[in-house]
Amino acid sequence: MPKLDPNAAPVRTGSIYPEPYASQMAGRSSLRLGELAGLTQFGVNIVTLQPGAPASLRHWHLSEDEFAMVLEGDLVLVENEGETPMRPGDCAAWKAGVPNGHCFVNRSGRPARFLIVGTKAAREVATYADVDMVLHTDDGQRRLTYRDGSEWTGPRDLDPKEAAR
Repeated sequence: MPKLDPNAAPVRTGSIYPEPYASQMAGRSSLRLGELAGLTQFGVNIVTLQPGAPASLRHWHLSEDEFAMVLEGDLVLVENEGETPMRPGDCAAWKAGVPNGHCFVNRSGRPARFLIVGTKAAREVATYADVDMVLHTDDGQRRLTYRDGSEWTGPRDLDPKEAAR
């Protein structure tokens, strides 16, 4: 395998989320190293978060494992159990199928970066912990539903029993 030049990797900004969630992801960019290498079984990205930016909505994956390592700056890991400060060298991992909604947030005054590695399942379901939204991926095709399985048409409040899941 030839040495990769990270400067040649595609950079993705923005979000796959619909509004109002897409605009909440301002200040996030992702260096797509796995895409540069042509990897198909797992993704490898370096995510940069500007001050105040979240990496994502809090979520968990049914079929995909994730591993993250902070490279630069200070982040806060937000999970079901609470918040954990994360500094360079700190790592976290999430096993597929475990409903622990998680995300990183940069609450510092300077940019922060982390490496994220995750499997790429042909069929995947990502459930969002704080909003009534579920992302279904089937061979690259995405669709959104509410937790009850009905088609997503816009934000709605979670039922308190659903929010506890």
